[in-house]
Amino acid sequence: MITTTGLRKVYHSRGRETVALDGVDLHVREGEVFGVLGRSGAGKSTLIRCVNMLERPSSGTVQVAGQDLTALAGGSRRANAELRAARSRIGMVFQHFNLLSSRTVQDNVELPLEILGMSGAERSRKAGELLDLVGLADKARSYPAQLSGGQKQRVGIARALAGDPKVLLSDEATSALDPETTRSILRLLRDLNRQLGLTVLLITHEMDVVKAVCDSAALMKGGRVVESGTVPELLATPGSRLARELFPVGGEPSAPGRTVVDLTFHGETTTQPVISQLSRTYNIDISILGAAVETVGERQIGRMRIELPGRFEDNVVPIGFLREQGLQVDVAPVAGADGTATRDEENTK
Repeated sequence: MITTTGLRKVYHSRGRETVALDGVDLHVREGEVFGVLGRSGAGKSTLIRCVNMLERPSSGTVQVAGQDLTALAGGSRRANAELRAARSRIGMVFQHFNLLSSRTVQDNVELPLEILGMSGAERSRKAGELLDLVGLADKARSYPAQLSGGQKQRVGIARALAGDPKVLLSDEATSALDPETTRSILRLLRDLNRQLGLTVLLITHEMDVVKAVCDSAALMKGGRVVESGTVPELLATPGSRLARELFPVGGEPSAPGRTVVDLTFHGETTTQPVISQLSRTYNIDISILGAAVETVGERQIGRMRIELPGRFEDNVVPIGFLREQGLQVDVAPVAGADGTATRDEENTK
């Protein structure tokens, strides 16, 4: 549904160049919720603004629903009729709501419909349906100043849906909200994704957002995508940075010469007594250094760090047992004699 290829954006100011995007390749499948994470300055917001051509890329292409928006934009700084029509099928939700304070909630939702030339009666009907969809039918005659932050964002979402978009872009839509309100907005986005078949691309710096609603995710750093994939794939990838950020399970070995193993549990394996089975089968003492079980995209995912007695070569068989049970196994680096981290050849497999 959304594909960027070699996307590059360079800003020029006072003879200096700032590279905001440096060859971004991204693919968002139809009907999924895709999260883009990264620290401030990673290029996330520039990316999402290039997707709907609010920012014109310096080079590369952007395709949405099979249309090459970069070709529609051409070299002009002004949007032509074809680009405006394509944009009308892309909804945008902003961090700070961007509501017009002088207009009622209903009028704010009607604004894009007014721009599209829809009749007054039709605008009113459509806006009423959208406000009901986001749970604000009773606030139609209120003004933005009379709303809470979560309610304002719901109005922003209703307005973004006015043109019946196939794609919804969300730029840090929950970062200004408290945790409980954030959860309610994320549930709304997921419900809209399912009810309307929306493809959602959201920008965030919060790992909890990815855990709550995302099917896939990408990590950006320095204007580049350094890792991407479905959330289950990322959690099953040894050494994944996103997996470590999603589930930061730590713990240091109790003594030198021990083997530390990071385990990832999926689905039914989260409820199986694998560790106690391992201990009984091989008559070994196992220390649990850290553990977490959470629900990600309605799937249970568990992470655990355990310590086995002895070095890696003494634990090849127990580690093989863990893999046979369907667990993702990643042997953690251990400190060498000089105190630096080393990694056995097996650890990288």
